[in-house]
Amino acid sequence: MNTRTLSDWLAWIETLHPRTIELGLDRVHAVLDSMGLRRPGFAAITITGTNGKGSATVMCETILRRAGYKVGAYTSPHLIDYAERIRVDGRMVTDAELCAAFERIDAARGTVPLTYFEFGTLAAFEIFKAAKIDIAVLEVGMGGRLDAVNAIDNDVAIVTSVDIDHTSWLGDTREAIGREKAGIFRHGRPAVCGDPDPPRVIAAEAARIGARLLQIKRDFSIERGPTEWNWRLGARLRAGLPYPALRGDYQLYNAASVLTALEMLSERFPVTQADIREGLLSAVIPGRFQVLPGLPVCVLDVAHNAQAARSLAATLKQQRTPGRTLAVFGMLKDKDIAAVAAPLAGTIDRWYPASLNVARGATAAQLIEALAAADARAPARGYDDVHQAYAAARADAAETDRIVVFGSFHTVGDILAALGKAR
Repeated sequence: MNTRTLSDWLAWIETLHPRTIELGLDRVHAVLDSMGLRRPGFAAITITGTNGKGSATVMCETILRRAGYKVGAYTSPHLIDYAERIRVDGRMVTDAELCAAFERIDAARGTVPLTYFEFGTLAAFEIFKAAKIDIAVLEVGMGGRLDAVNAIDNDVAIVTSVDIDHTSWLGDTREAIGREKAGIFRHGRPAVCGDPDPPRVIAAEAARIGARLLQIKRDFSIERGPTEWNWRLGARLRAGLPYPALRGDYQLYNAASVLTALEMLSERFPVTQADIREGLLSAVIPGRFQVLPGLPVCVLDVAHNAQAARSLAATLKQQRTPGRTLAVFGMLKDKDIAAVAAPLAGTIDRWYPASLNVARGATAAQLIEALAAADARAPARGYDDVHQAYAAARADAAETDRIVVFGSFHTVGDILAALGKAR
C-alpha cells in the first residue's frame, strides 16, 4: 500500500516533468483515455480570462449550489493549502482523497511524464467523477487552447477578459492571447465573452470553430442602478439584482457573463432569481480585494498583471481613506513589474517592496528598479521577505492609513498563512 502523504506526493509530482509549464493536451488525453475519463459523465462550464476567471468560477459554483445541484469546482493556483484547488459541494477535498486520486493517476499514466498542473487537473476530474457531481465549474490555469483543463469538452465556455500576461507562452498581443483563450470554445456550444472591448480574434475563432458566441454589449448587457443592477439577454431580463459581494466594478461583467452562461444551461440546470441573488451575495474568494477586519484597513489582492493593477487602482480610488496608502509589494520576476506598478503610482504613498523567496520570485532590488521605471516616486524601502515588509508597514501605519498587499498569489498567501486564515 502506498503510504505517501500529500506533501510527499506533491514533492514527487514536481520532479516528473523537466519543465514546470508544458502546454499541450496529448499527455492528458492519453491518461484520460487510460482512466476512462475523457467523457466523465458530468456537465462542465470552462472559464478562462486574463483576470476575473476565479471570481466567475466561484459565482457559478455558488449560484448552482444554491439551486440544489452537486457542484465540483476546480481553481488554481492556491493561496495556502493545495486542497483549495478542488471543491465538491463547497467542501475542500481532503488530503486522503487527493492522495487516492494521485495514486490512481500514477497507476494509469504508465511512462507519461505529467506536469504538476496536469496531475492536479486529472485528480480533479477523477474526484468529481467518483463524487457523482452534476456539473463542474473549471477554471483554466493558463491560456485555454492547450491548458490541461481543456482536455474535456465543456457545455458552455466563458472568456472573462483578455489582456497581456504570460507572454512567454501565450504571445505578446491581445489578439494572440485571445486566440489561445478562444481555444476553449466548442462547435455547436455556447461561448460567452465578458470583455467589453474584446480582440477581434474572439469572434473570428468562434465563427471558425462553429461556437455560438454571446458578447457583452452586443448580445447581453448590464444596467447599473444606485443599489441594484439588471441583466438582459434579448427579451430575457433579470431586474433588481444585488451587487456582488466580490468588490470592484469589473465584477459586474463577470456576474453578467455567469448569468448568460447559466441561461444557456437553463433547460438542464434551471436557477431562480432567489438562487442568483443569494449566490451573488455569498460568493467570496480570498485575495480578491479582501479587506481584513480591524484598523488600519488592510486590503489583500492577488493583482499580478497590468489589467488587474488598473482595476485595483480604480477600486482603491473609489473607496477613499482619510490617511495614506501603504503598499506591501511582491511579484514574480517573469511578470511585467513596471506595468503593474504604473497604474498604482499615483495612489500609493509609501512602498514596501519584498523579495519573494520562490524560484521565480523577484528580489526587492528588482522591484525598486521597476518602481523607478514606472515613475512611482513615493518612498520605497526593500525587505527580505513579505513578512518583514508587512510588519514594517503595520508599524508605520496610523489607524487612518490603509495597507495594500498585492502582486502575487505568493505575496497574499504568505500573509494569510501568517494570520492563520488558511480556510
